[in-house]
Amino acid sequence: MRRLSILIAILALPALPARAEVPGLAVRLAGPPWISIELPANPFVPGARDAFCLVRVYHHGDAAYYPVQGTAEGLVAGTRRHLKIDLTDTGVPGLYAAHFQPDSAGTWMLVFRVGTEENHGSATAIVTLDRQGRIVSVQVPSHPVRGYLIPDAVSAERIGQMLRDAARS
Repeated sequence: MRRLSILIAILALPALPARAEVPGLAVRLAGPPWISIELPANPFVPGARDAFCLVRVYHHGDAAYYPVQGTAEGLVAGTRRHLKIDLTDTGVPGLYAAHFQPDSAGTWMLVFRVGTEENHGSATAIVTLDRQGRIVSVQVPSHPVRGYLIPDAVSAERIGQMLRDAARS
């Protein structure tokens, strides 16, 4: 009976949330989610048709269902604008269609967030648009930890600074 109890205890260990403490960051050893932007949207996926871009969510190499939010952050005539982006599930695991109509006035970037800092960590994709509303770059701010890229938490202040820098260039 004792051996059976020990075996059950050992088998239950992987189900416990293992955490690694990194200065200024607590991450589960299983790792935070990852986020990617796809362009152009695949016209053969019915739920992706007419999307501005696609947002793909991963946990390690596997598609994952995490909460995803998107906003368009703009600087128009010196005034900060903030618009919610409609994200719809495409029916493909971990793939969301972003519906957005670019505004030709001002400087814009799209910000997509997946996960939460309180629950497994989060990842943010920052999509820079040109004056014609086309995607010119995508970045997921991150830093290396023991050979892995760990997404950084991206504050509203940091996004505001990136937007001001983009408007100046």
